Amino acid sequence: MHQSAAEHPEDAEGNAGDAARTPSPLDEVTFRKVVGRFPTGVTIVTTLSGGVDHAMTVSSFASLSLDPLLVLICVEKIARFHDAVLDAGVFGVSILGEDGEEASRAFARRGRTLEGQFDRWSHRRGTLGLALFDAAVATLECRTTAVHDGGDHSIVVGGVVSARMFRAVPPLVYEQGRYRRMAP
Repeated sequence: MHQSAAEHPEDAEGNAGDAARTPSPLDEVTFRKVVGRFPTGVTIVTTLSGGVDHAMTVSSFASLSLDPLLVLICVEKIARFHDAVLDAGVFGVSILGEDGEEASRAFARRGRTLEGQFDRWSHRRGTLGLALFDAAVATLECRTTAVHDGGDHSIVVGGVVSARMFRAVPPLVYEQGRYRRMAP
């Protein structure tokens, strides 16, 4: 049912924003622009599969449950990391601080060599033997409890086995295709 501007006075102001409310054709470009308006934190997720460290920058990370303690990550099915994290059954999450942009960019690059990939980055091994970044403001280690289909991604749910906070600096944020810093 169509309602007139008189029925919704907040829409009757004639703001330039009216054009922004007009639906655009739904396609991948439009979708990416729309969801890009939602700022996210930036993490580097790690796993250890077959004795080889794997890592990937991930912004699709979220807390899921307090009872039990669960988080989730979304991993593109064609990413090399996808099969490694499913095979390993464990993953580590390093939540990056505002000074973590360089590391984020490095681990977002597809096809980089796995050998020596952590050489430039100060890190330590956690409880599960996973690489965790010292530049993180906080880290978690998880055991995979479920994997769900998410279109071209898999939604990997992990039960948290360790969680630590390290530095009192603002987190690195990503929004509209750019890294952002939180205002003090």
